[in-house]
Amino acid sequence: MRGDELLDRMRRANDMTRERFGNTVSFSKNVFVPLTRLCRNECAYCTFRREPEEVESPFMEPEEVFEIVEEGKRAGCKEVLFTFGERPEERYDEALEWLEERGFSSTVEYLEYLCRRVVEEYGMLPHSNPGVLKRSEMRRLRRWNASMGLMMEILSDRLREEGGPHERSPGKDPEVRLKVLKDAGRLKIPFTTGILIGIGETWEERVETLKAIADVHRRYGHVQEVIVQNFRAKPGIPMEDHPEPTPADLLNTVAEARFVLRDVPVQVPPNLNRETGQLALLAGANDWGGVSPVTKDYVNPEAPWPEIEELRRLTEEVGLELRERLPIYPEYVLRGWYSREIADVVERLSDEDGYAAG
Repeated sequence: MRGDELLDRMRRANDMTRERFGNTVSFSKNVFVPLTRLCRNECAYCTFRREPEEVESPFMEPEEVFEIVEEGKRAGCKEVLFTFGERPEERYDEALEWLEERGFSSTVEYLEYLCRRVVEEYGMLPHSNPGVLKRSEMRRLRRWNASMGLMMEILSDRLREEGGPHERSPGKDPEVRLKVLKDAGRLKIPFTTGILIGIGETWEERVETLKAIADVHRRYGHVQEVIVQNFRAKPGIPMEDHPEPTPADLLNTVAEARFVLRDVPVQVPPNLNRETGQLALLAGANDWGGVSPVTKDYVNPEAPWPEIEELRRLTEEVGLELRERLPIYPEYVLRGWYSREIADVVERLSDEDGYAAG
């Protein structure tokens, strides 16, 4: 859609959002912990990933992690976002040796240890994005995580063919990623997922990915948000000359996400869309995602987070209200979809509506 048709599409999506969610736009105040940059995947659009010789250590030491966590707590952050490369120990001996020297058999086991300490010692809530996981691993992590996440990106075998962005990425098998989404539903894990647009997919592949997410959510009711993330070209990646999605393309996709996922919050990252973020709110988005006053976005380091007050201004200028949430969305706080291990922290940090307590 373009022109008046696009504007009408945005209006309809916005009306649906306000009818379902009111005028509230949410965000989570967090700290970003890039636990490891080693990854078994080699996606053509990624600048986060590193080879062993490019890093001082395969993983962050616990002391480094908790230095960030402490700084975040002082700044009023409630979420600790763990993001890292997928299963590096399966590809790199250096990663496995680092883990074994410290008494861990896997990245997941190390992550579980860190998440437990975040809850017990700092009274904050982890949200982990560890990549593809087994169901047994997700069950272990659920005890110490308020929520978890895995982007579906684009569920397309075509993008895994020779020359495609996922050619060298075994973790980007569509069936494998959908299984993680289904397992999260079976385990009642409040789950964040989404799509990455502009990496060579067709419009039909975008829609089919959104529909696949919607089908799983209808069965289990656990998808707490869907992110519409736009590809940004960066120097040094194989796709550095690949065209980025246009603003109209992004807004069409945000509206489509609302049409397909009627009762699921839609997020657009504000640091990737400083010029178009307000328009995205008028196209059906109602969440800004995690925003940190302490740490940068290590996946998109060239795109700084907006200040919280700037986020509030952007939201209020289009007639909406900014409200802080936890990494577990209000609906799932009120449902009690969290483990007994983190119950005290969730209940202390949330208000009667399930949002972050003032």
